Amino acid sequence: MATYAIGDIQGCYNTLMALLDKVEFDSNKDKLWLAGDLVNRGPNSLQVMEYVMSLGKRATVVLGNHDFYLLAVHYDAWPMRPTTTLKEILTSPKAEEIIDWLKHKPLLHVDKKLGYAMTHAGLYPGWTLEKAQALADEVHQTLTGENIATFLAEMYGNNPNKWSDDLSGNTRLRFIVNAFTRMRYVTEDLQLNLHHKEQPDKAPSRLVPWFSHPKFKLPDGLQLLFGHWASLGGYESDKVIGLDTGCAWGFQLTAMRLEDKKLFSVVLQD
Repeated sequence: MATYAIGDIQGCYNTLMALLDKVEFDSNKDKLWLAGDLVNRGPNSLQVMEYVMSLGKRATVVLGNHDFYLLAVHYDAWPMRPTTTLKEILTSPKAEEIIDWLKHKPLLHVDKKLGYAMTHAGLYPGWTLEKAQALADEVHQTLTGENIATFLAEMYGNNPNKWSDDLSGNTRLRFIVNAFTRMRYVTEDLQLNLHHKEQPDKAPSRLVPWFSHPKFKLPDGLQLLFGHWASLGGYESDKVIGLDTGCAWGFQLTAMRLEDKKLFSVVLQD
């Protein structure tokens, strides 16, 4: 049995299948970890969702910003942009089943036995892993509760840009979702900057990647897997591993076998 972690698929079903063929993925015994953004941009989001859902407990998924966008459009909490490639899901007879499955997925997954945690964008510096898990659970409770549409309607926005335990309501939830699904850079005093997407050597000097901030810490024996940041082209340090290699932008989709950290990639085929 092997466990493969993959970054942002974004509707690139044919590329996903080619990658799984390359690693000789066996859905009867192997496991798949997906770091969010299963849908949008690519042409085959419905097929991606149907396949991942068919894996049952063999697929471990955390939510990304594009997955939240699908939820927001479905609940009429946000308009669908003309460039969106989600119509096939939203008009599918399986739409309600897909949405129900998706809204039950977490923002953070931790497997101490394997030695990995996983989020879509990262872990906000200054939060302990235990704090992050508690905050992720707050969002999970909202997504699976009666107030999901109200929250999704108020989810978008870049403020507040700094964490405080005094934040409350949908403002508090907005920051949590932004940190887990949109974060790339922070300032020295831990303000989120959600505008810059380029590589670190091209960013303003006042900004640092979240994983380079001195307050970013993980328990010993854990590495954090993340996606979201395509311009990094993949990244690894002793504490983090970036899995997004820009498939939806015409580049590669990459899987890492967690047991030995071997990487496998295929070029875009959708």
